[in-house]
Amino acid sequence: MIKMRVLFFDAKSYDKENFDAYKEKYGFDIKYLKVKLNEETVDFVKGYEIISIFVNDTVNPPVIDKLIEYGVKLIVLRCAGYNNVDVNYINGRIKLVRVPAYSPYSVAEYTASMVMTLNRKIHKAYVRTREGNFSINGLMGFDLHKKTVGVIGAGRIARIFIKIMRGFDARVIAYDPYPNESFARDLGYEYVDLDTLYRESDIISLHCPLTRENTYLINRESMKKMKDGVMIVNTGRGRLIDTIDLIEALKDKKVGAAALDVYEEEAGYFFEDMSSSIIEDDILGRLLSFNNVLLTSHQAYFTKEAFRDITLTTLENIQSFLQGKELENEIK
Repeated sequence: MIKMRVLFFDAKSYDKENFDAYKEKYGFDIKYLKVKLNEETVDFVKGYEIISIFVNDTVNPPVIDKLIEYGVKLIVLRCAGYNNVDVNYINGRIKLVRVPAYSPYSVAEYTASMVMTLNRKIHKAYVRTREGNFSINGLMGFDLHKKTVGVIGAGRIARIFIKIMRGFDARVIAYDPYPNESFARDLGYEYVDLDTLYRESDIISLHCPLTRENTYLINRESMKKMKDGVMIVNTGRGRLIDTIDLIEALKDKKVGAAALDVYEEEAGYFFEDMSSSIIEDDILGRLLSFNNVLLTSHQAYFTKEAFRDITLTTLENIQSFLQGKELENEIK
């Protein structure tokens, strides 16, 4: 029996380890490429009808034209977001599926850990004590108790994060274009408009998908409406924040601290070991220079449970396509 050949772009060692554990069950022959899909690497798809991509692969019109020319029938995203894919240009000519949900606890818990780490400066204390410095000067934080946490986007992940914050007895307010008052009553938070959230929040956490409407939602004008010294946390998508405006707000001390697991130009850096290279992105370099910025490499989702969910959903998406079943996770 000939196995279906599937080509993975932007594959890491942990992708191979996790997918190889299940691929025999599904009967797929998976080839793993380290390179990202873009206009320079699209020729690798020759001979493959099914390809799999991740968050920093580029599926723009020139790439799509080549995929169609080479006979690709299915693009399988190993993630929930698909802002890196020009869905309108594909226009149904290639089937497109994603992983709409995986362990929401992974991102919610990581977001809470970023808040606590940045606030209590645990990352700095760790480095100090490793070097024999046991001074606590400059490590003062604040109680989360009774602080106001503003959450933008109140979906599954956000609701778990809200529950965690409520455990600290923090006041939580949320903005969502589709409010669910039942969840709000059960978890003890309230919906407000964006201006109110900006004005009243001590911490603002972003949990919304990236859309055309909310690109650069956090910008110079929105930050002017916030409390002086506000903490901004982003485990969503990088382009929710205008990074240049954020840097100016950090310099002016309007923003007191920022915890970022995503960055708008992360594709050339995140998930890669750049320790022996020069960071040529001046904006990223400037972010890294701030002692009140905690920057991590898009790892909020990275738990055993979440990765298992991503792996199995990805393989099921491929199986459903091959069996001619309805594609429950299709992006249209």
